[in-house]
Amino acid sequence: MDREVFQQQFGLLGSSDALRQVVDKIMQVAKTDITVLLQGESGVGKDVTARAIHGMSHRKHNELIIVNCGAIPEGIIESELFGHEKGAFTGANDTRQGYFEKADGGTIFLDEIGDTPKNVQVKLLRILENGEFFRVGSSKVQTTDVRIIAATNKDLWELVEEGSFREDLYYRLDTVQIYLPALRDRSEDIIPIFRNFVEHYSRKYDSVFRGFSDEAKALLSSYRWPGNIRELRNVAEQLVVLEKSQFVDVDTLRKYLKGRQSIGSADNLPMLQENLDNTDNRNQQSAHQGSELIYRALLEMSNDIGDLKKMLANLVYSLFSNKNNPQLPALLGVGGHPSTLDNVNENTHNGPTNPIDYSNPGHIKLDHTHSAHNQDAMSYTGRHQKSDIKGEEFEPYDEPIDEDEDEFVLQLKGKEIPSLEETEKFLIQKALEIFDGNRRKASETLGISERTLYRKLDQFGLEKK
Repeated sequence: MDREVFQQQFGLLGSSDALRQVVDKIMQVAKTDITVLLQGESGVGKDVTARAIHGMSHRKHNELIIVNCGAIPEGIIESELFGHEKGAFTGANDTRQGYFEKADGGTIFLDEIGDTPKNVQVKLLRILENGEFFRVGSSKVQTTDVRIIAATNKDLWELVEEGSFREDLYYRLDTVQIYLPALRDRSEDIIPIFRNFVEHYSRKYDSVFRGFSDEAKALLSSYRWPGNIRELRNVAEQLVVLEKSQFVDVDTLRKYLKGRQSIGSADNLPMLQENLDNTDNRNQQSAHQGSELIYRALLEMSNDIGDLKKMLANLVYSLFSNKNNPQLPALLGVGGHPSTLDNVNENTHNGPTNPIDYSNPGHIKLDHTHSAHNQDAMSYTGRHQKSDIKGEEFEPYDEPIDEDEDEFVLQLKGKEIPSLEETEKFLIQKALEIFDGNRRKASETLGISERTLYRKLDQFGLEKK
């Protein structure tokens, strides 16, 4: 089957290289019975991908059972998946088939596989290996012939390291892995997908969509779409229903975008683009719109600085416990974990501290200022003899620069001040080293979300273990 025909048939819309790679992989594995693991953020279309795999397989004439493992309560998930015998538990008035029996000869799609309890994981492993299982309350072996497609928006290997997911099941599921890119990573597909949704809902609601301006189109393409395709579909439906027969401009569209959803996170802000539009309309943008874009850029920069300060405080605090460095809790605020670098007790310390060396990664030195007008108490000092804060002097470093040290470390020891991006990259690298690549622990220590950490890893080109 031709790729374009296949995409149109199963709703895998777009022409980006990222989507083409996904479609090519689907077409390779669909006609086999190999287990497939789909990975990607919520809303990227994992269920649509599973339907496409089933629809192109030799099992397409049999049933496709979709199971959201995260939505089934732990107490009944075993019965839902494998069935139960009459009288197996209170309320079991009849024998019941589970999803695996109903999917016999077809395909079962286990969405959010990472949320399954440990006792269920053991039984899933047995089905994957030989197709055998037991109904709840029965000792009779049942068999089923199903093709399993699993999906997750979590890092399964990280769950394995934490002990909440079985390693043997992970290897059985990870036979073929297909990563579905976020919508913001294939921005060229946003407009075609949006038009498809608009046409669909216009027919469904017998409505007319008059189109949207070039500025609105630019906003559609630059918005980060935290909800991915699911959010895009919802926005299209709302516009068709609520803005019926209206021409949609940028102000109208902005009402339906969620924008910034939480303090300290710029993930959902529209991204600035240098070339929003190369047409003459670009020169006709109002001063108000330009000011708003500048404000959003400043807001993003402010959030990044705040995140960086919090990451630095959290990382330093975790590296130096009260046992290893009795002065640190006083410097960071008595008796508490710092949320930012601004929570410093002004009367704790009256002079410069000794340099803190934690196996020589940057020789971060803590300083305190007496001024109530300047509460940023941590400052990097390398070979500087004096601080810029209130003219206070620091103890000089006499150590030679180690040629093997990080570029960031050399910057700290020299007069060059590292950029925010370099500082952020350094802190993330060190946190991942300390926790042996465990991103969940690293993100908690840095004081950022896992999602933000993933974005930073992509931004800095850091390898994901």
